[in-house]
Amino acid sequence: MRHHNSVRKFGRTRSQRNALIKSLALSLIVHGRIETTEAKAKEVAPYVEKLVTKAKEGTLASQRLVTSRLINRKEEANKLIDEIAPRYKDRTGGYTRVLKLPKRLSDAAPMALVEFV
Repeated sequence: MRHHNSVRKFGRTRSQRNALIKSLALSLIVHGRIETTEAKAKEVAPYVEKLVTKAKEGTLASQRLVTSRLINRKEEANKLIDEIAPRYKDRTGGYTRVLKLPKRLSDAAPMALVEFV
């Protein structure tokens, strides 16, 4: 039984899963919204929420942490820190939304749209 096993594995090793989540987070930061499967969307949304919360702090340590979590992509980290995080300074959470979309035609996978609120 899978009691208390909340991590979705996506049929990948841990390093592949981490790379997938980080690349989805980078795409969300760059484009503002991404279309992916529902399971991946539900995994990436909390990851990005925690990054935005950390980016709101504005300290050097939090900036370095955000940059390291985004695979040391400084351009995207600066966009998150300078543009996205200040929009949510009065908001305590819920920076992203996951909207369900129709199933994908090829394999009927449930799809979802992740975007910043």
